[in-house]
Amino acid sequence: MVNHITVGLGEIKFSRDPNDVLVAFGLGSCVGVGMFDPTLHLGGMLHGVLPVQSNGAEPPTPKYVTSGIQLLLEELLKSGAVKSRLIVRMAGGANMLLAPGLSNTFDIGTRNIAAARETLSKLGLKIVSEEVGGQTGRTVRLYVVNGRMTIRMMGNQEREF
Repeated sequence: MVNHITVGLGEIKFSRDPNDVLVAFGLGSCVGVGMFDPTLHLGGMLHGVLPVQSNGAEPPTPKYVTSGIQLLLEELLKSGAVKSRLIVRMAGGANMLLAPGLSNTFDIGTRNIAAARETLSKLGLKIVSEEVGGQTGRTVRLYVVNGRMTIRMMGNQEREF
């Protein structure tokens, strides 16, 4: 029996139960990052909202893409994952608020994508596949049974990426 686990705004969720599917609904400018260790069948997903946490005034939180990716990796490693085995996929980062005359300040999607790519690179993690940018929201799913990730854009069929 399939058990859908919602990964809400600014959250990280993990599972090694093959019946679980981690789901981030309606990624607009937010970025969904999935990591999967195929040997342990251990998966985790981040639903990052904003690119960078400012000046470390608060403890690291998954609300921010940079600290969220680090927290996601730390938790997977604590659970026995091996960094070199991790399969990393990313989706989201749409530019939902772009319109003629608006400042790039509102281009949070592009900033989230850049923050994720930079953080993953610094951590020595390679993105296996991604579907980012554009102006359409997406829902992404990580199937813990085999690490498969799917994406569904509004008005389209769910497909693997």
